Amino acid sequence: MNQSMRNQVVSNQVVNRPGVNQGLKSLLNRQVDAHSDHEQEAHQYLTFMLGAEVFAIGILHIKEIIEYGKLTTVPMMPDFIRGVINLRGAVVPVIDLSRRFGGMRSQISRRSCIIILELHSDEERHVIGVVVDAVNEVLDIQDAEIEAAPAFGTSVRSDFIAGMGRIQESFVIILDVNNVLSGKDLNLLTELEHSEVED
Repeated sequence: MNQSMRNQVVSNQVVNRPGVNQGLKSLLNRQVDAHSDHEQEAHQYLTFMLGAEVFAIGILHIKEIIEYGKLTTVPMMPDFIRGVINLRGAVVPVIDLSRRFGGMRSQISRRSCIIILELHSDEERHVIGVVVDAVNEVLDIQDAEIEAAPAFGTSVRSDFIAGMGRIQESFVIILDVNNVLSGKDLNLLTELEHSEVED
C-alpha cells in the first residue's frame, strides 16, 4: 500500500458523515505498517454509488478520499473532466465517472466525494480524482467470487470492467481503473497535472 494510504486515507470530514460505516472508517483510517498483508489487500475493494448502481475499485489503487470541494474549471476539456483541484500543492484532475461512462453528470450532494486514485500507463504514473455519489463500504472479494465482465447488459463498456464481484445474491461492478481513460485522455491529464492552479 502506498505511503499516503499508510498515513491516512480518508479525511475526518468524510468518515464522520452519516452513511459511512464503521468498517470503512476502521480500515481506511488505520495505520498500516511495513509488514501489511498485500495479498489480503489485493482482495479488498471500496464500493461506491453512481446513481443507483454499485461499483467497486481495488483499495490498492486508492490514495485517499476527500470531500467534494472547490474545483477550478479548465476550458477546452472533454465534458467528463470537471476541473482540477489543488491537493497539497499538486494539481489533480477530477473526472466525473458517471459522465465518462456515457451517463448524466453527477448531481453534487452532501454525500458526494472525490476518490483520489493512482493510475499507471506504460511507465507513467497519474494521480486523478473521480467524483462519486457516495462511498459505501470496503468488502473482501476473493478471486473465486469474481466473474468475467459480461459482453452486454451493463451501463458501462465491458473494457472498463475488471469483473463482476458476487456479494450474496447480487453483483458489484469492479472497475479496471487503468482502462477507464484512453491514451489520449491520459495525455490531456498529463498537461493538467503540469499546469498551475490557485488555492
